[in-house]
Amino acid sequence: MPAITRRTLLALTGAGVAFNPVSAAGKTSPKLQVLIATHQAAYEALHHVFRRAANGREDRERADTAEQEALLAICSYPAIGRHERRAKAEYLLAVEARGELDLEEHMQAILRSMRRG
Repeated sequence: MPAITRRTLLALTGAGVAFNPVSAAGKTSPKLQVLIATHQAAYEALHHVFRRAANGREDRERADTAEQEALLAICSYPAIGRHERRAKAEYLLAVEARGELDLEEHMQAILRSMRRG
């Protein structure tokens, strides 16, 4: 039996991100809006995969990888301008509040994006 990870537990409990991308529209680039929408969709797909008992380990790993890649894309994005930096920070803070911004790669990507922005 596979071990229950924190990510699995969060997926099973339905913890979500409270972020409204519509409120950020017009103040952020379409690229950041797409990255956020992509991550939200990947996170919802992750929940869906974990909720269905018929899904196997490969399905769960694939969904987890897709969600992680989408989150790293946001972390890596070099936000430009005050509104865009704020939208990125608010979204990442919401993700962090549910305990998901915990990999070393997340912090590295955020710090690198600050050098480019």
